[in-house]
Amino acid sequence: MAATTSAAVTESPGLETQRKEIESMLQEHELCAGDTWYLVERRWYEQWKEYVVTGDQNSSSFPGQIDNTELFEELDSYHLKERLVENEDFVLIPAEAWRNLLAWYGMVDDQPALERKVVDLPSTVKVEVYPVEIFLCLHSNMENVVTAQFSRADHIHTIQKVMMKQFDVVERAETRLWMKSSDTCCERLRNVHVNVLDSSLSSGMTVIMEMRNEDGTWPSSRPQIIRNSVEEQESYRGQPGVCGLTNLGNTCFMNSALQCLSNTPPLTEYFLQSAYLEELNFTNPLGMKGEIAEAYADVIKQMWSGRHYSVVPRLFKTKVGHFASQFLGYQQHDSQELLSFLLDGLHEDLNRVKNKEYIELRDADGRPDQEVAEEAWNNHRRRNNSVIVDTFHGLFKSTLVCPECRKVSVTFDPFCYLSVPLPVSKDRVMEVFFVSLDPVAKPVQHRLVVPKAGKVFDLCSALSEMTNVSVNQMVVADVFNHRFYKIYHADESLSCILDRDDIFVYELSSGSVEEEGDEVVLALYLRERSHYRDSGSGSSSCGTSLFGHPLLMAVPRVQCSRNALYHLFLQRLARYVRPPDPSEEDEDDEELYKIQTNGVSDDDGEDNGMRPGPFKRDDCCDGGQWDGPAVTQTQPEQTQTQESGKQAQAEGASGEVRAGCSTKDSASASCSAGASAGVPTNSQQGAGLQQQQPCETEEEEEKGECPPQTNERQAKRKGYQARRRKLLFSIHAVNSNGTTERGMGEDGSAFSFSSQPYVAIDWDPDMKKKCYNENEAEKYVKHQSMEVPHQQTTVQLQECIELFTTVEILEEENPWYCPICKKHQLATKKLDLWSLPEVLIIHLKRFSYTKYSREKLDIIVDFPLRHLDFSGCLLRKTGTNGEPPSRYDLIAVSNHYGGLRDGHYTSYARNKDNGQWYYFDDNKVTYAREEQIVTNAAYLLFYHRQDKIRQPTLPPPSDSSSSPTQPANVTSHKHDGMERATSCVNMETD
Repeated sequence: MAATTSAAVTESPGLETQRKEIESMLQEHELCAGDTWYLVERRWYEQWKEYVVTGDQNSSSFPGQIDNTELFEELDSYHLKERLVENEDFVLIPAEAWRNLLAWYGMVDDQPALERKVVDLPSTVKVEVYPVEIFLCLHSNMENVVTAQFSRADHIHTIQKVMMKQFDVVERAETRLWMKSSDTCCERLRNVHVNVLDSSLSSGMTVIMEMRNEDGTWPSSRPQIIRNSVEEQESYRGQPGVCGLTNLGNTCFMNSALQCLSNTPPLTEYFLQSAYLEELNFTNPLGMKGEIAEAYADVIKQMWSGRHYSVVPRLFKTKVGHFASQFLGYQQHDSQELLSFLLDGLHEDLNRVKNKEYIELRDADGRPDQEVAEEAWNNHRRRNNSVIVDTFHGLFKSTLVCPECRKVSVTFDPFCYLSVPLPVSKDRVMEVFFVSLDPVAKPVQHRLVVPKAGKVFDLCSALSEMTNVSVNQMVVADVFNHRFYKIYHADESLSCILDRDDIFVYELSSGSVEEEGDEVVLALYLRERSHYRDSGSGSSSCGTSLFGHPLLMAVPRVQCSRNALYHLFLQRLARYVRPPDPSEEDEDDEELYKIQTNGVSDDDGEDNGMRPGPFKRDDCCDGGQWDGPAVTQTQPEQTQTQESGKQAQAEGASGEVRAGCSTKDSASASCSAGASAGVPTNSQQGAGLQQQQPCETEEEEEKGECPPQTNERQAKRKGYQARRRKLLFSIHAVNSNGTTERGMGEDGSAFSFSSQPYVAIDWDPDMKKKCYNENEAEKYVKHQSMEVPHQQTTVQLQECIELFTTVEILEEENPWYCPICKKHQLATKKLDLWSLPEVLIIHLKRFSYTKYSREKLDIIVDFPLRHLDFSGCLLRKTGTNGEPPSRYDLIAVSNHYGGLRDGHYTSYARNKDNGQWYYFDDNKVTYAREEQIVTNAAYLLFYHRQDKIRQPTLPPPSDSSSSPTQPANVTSHKHDGMERATSCVNMETD
């Protein structure tokens, strides 16, 4: 990874030129192995695109420096976050485009450039966003571990050279490498000329280097140093089949499917008895030359040998990726997709039909179903005859009816598993926070029932019924990391709002939601300024950080001056912001007043120094103790009465709020005294004017015995104290992220808003500590709708099967060609079950994909562990023996925990030898109870027909309270899917 950080920013060309240059580079550059591309955070890039199309140097869309902060797990190591998605989290740009953007905008200090290489993988060329991260160590010192990243296209020889340099191994030394994927398994890396991908090295593995001893032996040849798993576990005799599978890196989906198939008795016995050796088909053009079958057989024999606590299915993973490129690498996949490929691959590798004949399919044409079904099954077996067909294939009847001519077409088709739909609710439950217009009212959390395919307007309508607030006064926003991630329009789809999003609905004054009205809707951020300047940026401004909850509020356009906004914001924050106690500030006020006036005053102060004018920063520190305004007119008392922007501008008031000087820094304080602050300096004092003494007592002041100059000076001091106590924060126009400050209007006193306005109020840390009540700011109340328990939907498996056999109309993308009408028709289709296999796999279609939405259905499907009866929905009948066997018992379940983009797979399975249920979580195996098996994570169900089930040959374990593989450490797991998903979501290799 290159360590490039911010470069010298050159003069940028015009925005249109920038846009055309970058777009041209993106279109012209193709992925070529060895080229360099760069990752850029998507939000920054989208903001840049908006800026070059519609922006200018002062627009709110100016992106600022390139900032990839959101892509890093932590800013200390700059380790990339897991599972970043292209075009959602980042965009890829070629090196030339990156150099231009870096030259034009620079980069946030100390951030490394995210440089990545293009690699040539089997059947694909891609940018390697996540290089392989490997741990390196010497055999002689395994405690000293170094982490290094390598491309999958790098050769093992490259790793060897890096290790020799890292550990100061002399070049003439004879070395060899071992690949360690678990505590009990090491494999020799014999061929150093193969690449990382082909060697099956993956992130999280350890490469150990050993050097030949002087006596010619290798350290690993000594006993109990490095042993492979078979040698170490020769003495272990556990229950066959009760064996974990090591996670090679996001391979839990594969492990889950393998455990279910491993506990399918007829298939496992077929391989354990080596019957596959006589049926391997090396010539089938649709097969994998027997390699998938052999790799699967190797895994099964290891798992059922009783000699392993856990097996590393590396060779099997390599073979699967070789024949199915979608499973290359170590991304998360679907266990059902892997199962489908594996069953098809095993079938073709073990197909007893060496030469498949061509068979023309016939329509039923009114013939009896029994005749047509037998013909279809026989035709299928003439081309497909294997243990997979014997075990898993069934037959269903498909009936199509033309909507015009009413032509009926009946066919019988084989299936390997049933993909049954889940009843989908048309409603959706959403939780939102309602922020009232009343500043003292706490946010209220509501639970709403809205149409799943609805709009944001529907959400507001549901909330309006609970709050009696008009929909036209609501704005919906997604709040993330103290800022607005997105502010929604009323016509946007609710599908773009995820359940995990923090949604806030803000009440605004009537009519403010409408565009171009008399009011403007401000997005208000809260920021805390650092005490110290950001010296690294070369700027005199202080660093800021967002805190608290942002607000949306409507402000009259005529009140967009700083002075008017200050009072409006203060009213809006009244619930958790209080002005400081005047008694706490009197002493400090007196000292500060003396410093800023240099202890003197004169009669001509109003004429010489107290003139309207904006407060200037000059040498004052932005992070001072107080933020104060300029003195804007000759009568200080008038400052408190100016509430409208129009009046302030008419009287020549700047209304600008800037950071003032600290009372602890007299030097910087004196810099603000004088003309810039509207207070006279020594140079402005009259040379021969008599200085008046202030009143000695309050009685003198009340009686009017004080000199007039003294009364006036005290009035000024009181006015200054009042202003100083009231101004708690400064106001700045910022961009949508709250990071970049924007310019003001032409006269410097009012804001000019051309798009969605974002404003930040900046707090000095000391002022924030005194006046901002964090506990109160975070409080909210729950509406009574939150007290109603959220009932999780439960459906019966039988309902899903009935839904599978319901009449449906074909989709436009998949019409049926009617032989009578001679055109494609959207016919009605009905599927019926004709015959079922010995082992029935039911796939619950939890992942729903439509044109408008993607979601995972977490409803509980209540499936029976015993006596699943299909007699009511099977069409096949027999003459003398009655209905065929149709009762099934559950033998395995593949579970998926998590959502669409991430998750974790596990499995439950019943051991065929002792009848005990086990829970398999990668290399961990624990006992399971039957009441734990039915959960909302169930994804694939394996049922064995009762007439084919053989009774267990071994008694069940006498004690099921501890782990079968690690009895001293692991107890029977509790059923808590989310805890397991949370602990395993990172897919760390054991």
